[in-house]
Amino acid sequence: MLLEVPSELYERLTRQAEVMGDSVEIVAQRLLEEQLGMTSASTEKEQVLGILQAAGLSTELGPEMQERALRSTVGLEEVQAAFDNTKGKPLSEIIIEMRGSRG
Repeated sequence: MLLEVPSELYERLTRQAEVMGDSVEIVAQRLLEEQLGMTSASTEKEQVLGILQAAGLSTELGPEMQERALRSTVGLEEVQAAFDNTKGKPLSEIIIEMRGSRG
């Protein structure tokens, strides 16, 4: 099927596809399925993630961050212990301290 759309609509589809990490064709198909009530029942988690991605509030990790995550050796227990030892400091202060002075 060939579908011609105005350039502005195609640009919006392209931006949406980039946010979602899918092709323009897949995004267009999903939108049509949603509009026509043909979507498969997705989980609440998938729906929330889709909404966050569409709003630009959630994205997939890029290749560099995925690699860093794979190299990470810290476990959940170690992270929890680090937070337990902060003696009530807000996370924002901990992050600022870890980054060091930028000035």
